[in-house]
Amino acid sequence: MVTTKLNVRVNRKKPESMTRQIREQIDSLIDAGALLAGELLPSERELANRLKVARNVVRGAYEQLMDAGKLVSEGRKGRSVTRGRSTTKKKSSGKASKSKARKK
Repeated sequence: MVTTKLNVRVNRKKPESMTRQIREQIDSLIDAGALLAGELLPSERELANRLKVARNVVRGAYEQLMDAGKLVSEGRKGRSVTRGRSTTKKKSSGKASKSKARKK
């Protein structure tokens, strides 16, 4: 599967953290419809190398977007744009019901 080439830039002179800059730009691309549901994002390593930042910077941005329900991890395939916020909620509620079943 082909990953989307992101038009994201980092300005080291800005007071905002690089993680925040990346997160806000990806969030804007999703909201504007430039990134569609199901599109794969570049790997952490790929985007970090392109932006010349530490991999943890990109990982932080991706994780914050996952927490916000904008991205979902697809295991070894990578991270993709979610189809909607309900996708994330279904997964978390499924885990809760499984753990209850195990305790009984």
